[in-house]
Amino acid sequence: MADGNSFTSHFAELRSRLLNSLIFIFIAFIISYIFAEQIYNFLVDPYAQAVKDDQNSRRLIFTALHETFITYIKVAFFSAVFLGSPVLLIQIYKFIAPGLYKNEKKAILPYLISTPILFLLGGFLVYYLVMPLAIKFFLSFETLGSNSTLPIQLEAKVNEYLSLIMRLIFAFGISFQLPILLNLLARIGIVNSNYLKTRRRYVIVIIFALAAILTPPDPITQVGLAIPLLLLYELSIFTVKFIEKKKEKENLEDA
Repeated sequence: MADGNSFTSHFAELRSRLLNSLIFIFIAFIISYIFAEQIYNFLVDPYAQAVKDDQNSRRLIFTALHETFITYIKVAFFSAVFLGSPVLLIQIYKFIAPGLYKNEKKAILPYLISTPILFLLGGFLVYYLVMPLAIKFFLSFETLGSNSTLPIQLEAKVNEYLSLIMRLIFAFGISFQLPILLNLLARIGIVNSNYLKTRRRYVIVIIFALAAILTPPDPITQVGLAIPLLLLYELSIFTVKFIEKKKEKENLEDA
């Protein structure tokens, strides 16, 4: 009976913490929708900066009456999830923390901090480097036309541009969690530094395959995702090795 009551109380606490997170995300959604135009202008800035010196008059168009409204809804949802994710992680940590030993709490805290930081790094890479380069690459296929041919000029759609940059930010942000995943697997004994080193050649192929799936079919964004992931994989090998040395030292001290 005590176990049943304990399970019920834990389930109720988990539900409460998830509900608090959802409430925060909903409030963030409402606030984000109020400022959706400003947030969208921020997301459009890489495109604006890439074409600011262009001789052609640039604009973003929409071809359906509801397209801009739906776009602002997407912007607000994107912003709410972005802001609410750290809150959700904190609530999950608070739920599991009472059942952890002091050393386990210290071990999990760096992952809790590193997760949003790595996601932000991935987003910054997209916003400040990958998107400007990709836009210039796509614009290079425009043609001026002649007497016998029509010009080919980009008329970017509001919704399509937003979907592209949000997809890339999420793809890079989630992919940048690779060190977190590998270090957690190393802590529970599934992988070690030697295993990661010997599987390097296979990982390179997998990373480029994932980059091709998660990004548009152009070399700029694919290489822009693959190269940082390879660097993060090498960093993961180093950090896993550090964890192994730390465990060995602790085992010697306990002995």
